[in-house]
Amino acid sequence: MAKTAVIGGGPMGLACAYQLAIDGHQVTLYEADDRLGGMSAHFDFNGLSIERYYHFICKEDHDLFALLKELNLEAKLKWHETRMGYFYAGQLYEWGNPFALLKFPKLSLLSKIRYGAHMFLSTKRKNWQALEGIDAVSWLKKAEGEKTYNVLWKKLFAQKFYNYTPNLSAPWIWARIRRVGRSRKSIFKEQMGYLEGGSETLLNALRNKLEEKGVIIHLNSAVEKVAHKEGKVQGLMLNGEFNPYDKIYSTVPLPFVTKIIDNLPEEHQKKYASINNIGCVCLIFKLKKAVTENFWLNVNDDTMEIPGIIEYSNLNKQDNHIAYIPFYMPQTHPKFNRDAQDFIDESKAYLFKINPALTEDDIIDVNVSRYGFAQPICPPNFMDDLPPIKSAIEGLYIADTSYYYPEDRSITESVGLGRKIAQL
Repeated sequence: MAKTAVIGGGPMGLACAYQLAIDGHQVTLYEADDRLGGMSAHFDFNGLSIERYYHFICKEDHDLFALLKELNLEAKLKWHETRMGYFYAGQLYEWGNPFALLKFPKLSLLSKIRYGAHMFLSTKRKNWQALEGIDAVSWLKKAEGEKTYNVLWKKLFAQKFYNYTPNLSAPWIWARIRRVGRSRKSIFKEQMGYLEGGSETLLNALRNKLEEKGVIIHLNSAVEKVAHKEGKVQGLMLNGEFNPYDKIYSTVPLPFVTKIIDNLPEEHQKKYASINNIGCVCLIFKLKKAVTENFWLNVNDDTMEIPGIIEYSNLNKQDNHIAYIPFYMPQTHPKFNRDAQDFIDESKAYLFKINPALTEDDIIDVNVSRYGFAQPICPPNFMDDLPPIKSAIEGLYIADTSYYYPEDRSITESVGLGRKIAQL
């Protein structure tokens, strides 16, 4: 029986540990945070257990569905018809269906037809490899026209990807369009899913199953070093103490890899160091009334520095109305580390502009969370920039959300990849 360690207690690390335990390994999991779940972890929002960062389920999330079945959680999966909106230049528009597109006044009929056709065909595309090597901006402009790109995409990309926008992978953007586009009852109706109790339902079930299978879980346990000798893993250092292991699986963000693992091949060190990430400052508002009727509201307004608002309670009904407001930016951006109150004040102004009927009295509570590695940036031919998951050191496996490519980060991708790397 191989003595095995998993570093990182997010959904990928948990899924990896789960599969390893099923396959007969003796597993110990180390998580630096005081709770499991990573970006899907819950916190107590004054009596409401909710995720610090929003998640939703789409109809293509098959790896997640398989795990829910194994954990007897299928009955906890619920589907709900959702709506999408677009706040453009100070005006709120319906979005996400052909009629809404036709009524949108900022594009010509030809531009609307090109945009609609491209979105529809993207949901049908299977061969993403044909797009590899193409940047997303060029791909969108070619298919939809420069005018459409400038109206619908340019501002959203700038608020999400900043200076990385000109060098984003087309397959990576396509995968986002496809995942959401396929989660529909029809071309007119979108349908998203959620778990009763939120992601905590899955996290608690996984933890219980891991402990049932003898997996040891250490929280508040940041691994200091992964030790290896003569090309073979030896163990890890924690609190100055050496812990021997035959195999180690790292699922922490790649920028941490070279900090905890010395003497990797120089080529691999450079590749790990070259991966760029976008950080996120995410606000959650608890409100007396809804901001809009939409689950997802794209925001494209010159006075607002956010790409959108996610009204979670329009997907998963709560006692109060819940709205997430994410600010994406590199950790190096001067705005990233400013006071939480500054973000709160800015976000309130946005809410009041989108819905002038909202007042200070409608705001019950607000929470601010920050995470420096919310989104890896994937340029064209991104997989060429990634070292193999099975590292040059025998017994050491290294992956993070970058390896979902071309898929976007999601719990289903975490589950799928976590189980896959356990079986390499």
